[in-house]
Amino acid sequence: MCSGHYIWAIFFFASLCSASLANNAKINFREKEKKVLDQILGAGKYDARIRPSGINGTENAPTLVYVNMFLRSISKIDDYKMEYSVQLTFREQWTDERLKFDDIQGRLKYLTLTEANRVWMPDLFFSNEKEGHFHNIIMPNVYIRIFPNGSVLYSIRISLTLACPMNLKLYPLDRQICSLRMASYGWTTNDLVFLWKEGDPVQVVKNLHLPRFTLEKFLTDYCNSKTNTGEYSCLKVDLLFKREFSYYLIQIYIPCCMLVIVSWVSFWLDQGAVPARVSLGVTTLLTMATQTSGINASLPPVSYTKAIDVWTGVCLTFVFGALLEFALVNYASRSDIHKENLKKKRRDLEQASLDAASDLLDTDSNATFAMKPLVRHPGDPLALEKLRQCEVHMQPPKRPNCCKTWLSKFPTRQCSRSKRIDVISRITFPLVFALFNLVYWSTYLFREEEDETF
Repeated sequence: MCSGHYIWAIFFFASLCSASLANNAKINFREKEKKVLDQILGAGKYDARIRPSGINGTENAPTLVYVNMFLRSISKIDDYKMEYSVQLTFREQWTDERLKFDDIQGRLKYLTLTEANRVWMPDLFFSNEKEGHFHNIIMPNVYIRIFPNGSVLYSIRISLTLACPMNLKLYPLDRQICSLRMASYGWTTNDLVFLWKEGDPVQVVKNLHLPRFTLEKFLTDYCNSKTNTGEYSCLKVDLLFKREFSYYLIQIYIPCCMLVIVSWVSFWLDQGAVPARVSLGVTTLLTMATQTSGINASLPPVSYTKAIDVWTGVCLTFVFGALLEFALVNYASRSDIHKENLKKKRRDLEQASLDAASDLLDTDSNATFAMKPLVRHPGDPLALEKLRQCEVHMQPPKRPNCCKTWLSKFPTRQCSRSKRIDVISRITFPLVFALFNLVYWSTYLFREEEDETF
């Protein structure tokens, strides 16, 4: 028993010793990290105001800074202000020969800093930025990693509101290109050059959701600019957004079509229903005008005509035309009544004259009556008329014409002029509106494909 307790005591003592040695090793390792930091960033050993040397330590060569980013979200794209908001993780990487250190046989992979002012930083800024802020919850979302070979990686999470000039000629069947531009503020290309990181410089979060747009693709490019003070390095990312048309189809196009069709109901109402036809025309006109003003309120006042302006303008014209059609029908109806009164007076006068002549004939006692012959002569008009009717009956029947048969359902010749206008409007307005739809959709859908330049 004593020997067993002795063995367990030795094992427990050995484990305590190994744990103590491991803790001492960790303490010593952290102490070595501190010594390395003091060695490369100590007072009088590193000056953050001096830019690093160029490739292979060349003093006159520019410092190369490689840039990449991760798009975390795109919160909104504002058509009225022509801007969009984006949240991204932005990274820069460059080499500073003064920051090389011993990696302790591969055990020290990199050093991490949270204070950007400890090392030299490129003076990059976003040239089309309107607003921006860093994220400081719970700690500032920024770090700097220094690798043994002197390579420096700077990473930060930022939110930006960027300007996006838009061409709204095809709105809402348009595609918009919004750019994100980054440039050096003070260092010229002789001192500092920005380059996109090879491989995959821009990454986008999966399942990126936008309420009214779809991110189709993006493209990285260079946009160096020359000013009076020199040439400055610049990078840009072009984001191609396609507008989701289903929202506008449900909210704008279908309601406008319904208002235009409702205005045609006036053509089927009786001519005497003046209050009903006027109320219907004025109501649809005001509703269409309200719809148009609501659409324009969400868009900037541009100097050119947009596709939605063409649509709402033509729909408003059709509704207004239906109201004018009733005014024309009402005028024609009153004209028909006036003509009918004149004809009635003329018939009354003719009837009065015939009655007077009949009275004169009745009073004539010497009137004689001629006997009509029982046999018609060949030149008699009644005989010729009978012969013509027989010839008509002998002709073979003509084949029916479908167009004439369909048009015969609308007896415009027998109707009054006001009724004829209503009948013609029932056919003309839908046909012209259908033709407009054909031209409109074919034109703007094809222009959407032709104007897509990326």
